[in-house]
Amino acid sequence: MRRFWITAVATFALDQLTKLGVVHGLDLIDRHEIDVLPPYLVFRMAWNEGINFGLLSHGSDIARWGLIAVALVISAWVIWWMRRERGNWKAELAGGLLVGGALGNIVDRIAYGAVADFLNMSCCGIENPYAFNVADIAIFAGALGLVIFAKGAAAGQAKGGKPVRRRR
Repeated sequence: MRRFWITAVATFALDQLTKLGVVHGLDLIDRHEIDVLPPYLVFRMAWNEGINFGLLSHGSDIARWGLIAVALVISAWVIWWMRRERGNWKAELAGGLLVGGALGNIVDRIAYGAVADFLNMSCCGIENPYAFNVADIAIFAGALGLVIFAKGAAAGQAKGGKPVRRRR
């Protein structure tokens, strides 16, 4: 579990430091947009009250606290799962990415009422209207990594690596 916790803390710290540096340090809140390597990388301020791509954004406190609760439940479940995955270092890294990213976005929801997104990438004549942050990258990579590398009960296997029998 040491690898899991180191990854989670490092991911959380990187997410929060980049948000502080770009959003507040470069004053992206007032500037709204900073060309870094246009169009490949632009810092574009966006406050996301929902989940990915602004889905489920209602702007209400119930939705905000509901999303915080869901993220906490998922994080707790991943921690429980990783305790059962002992020795699977790839799954531990993936779980740490997911939990660290989720906690980073939770802090934003509590502090600002929404998640601070600022990374925008476009290419090849296609303009991407969405922004994201380090936590979003970590959550996506962590979830994908768990799908690919995890074995345990959550992946359809009983203890010992044998497939779970399903009743018909």
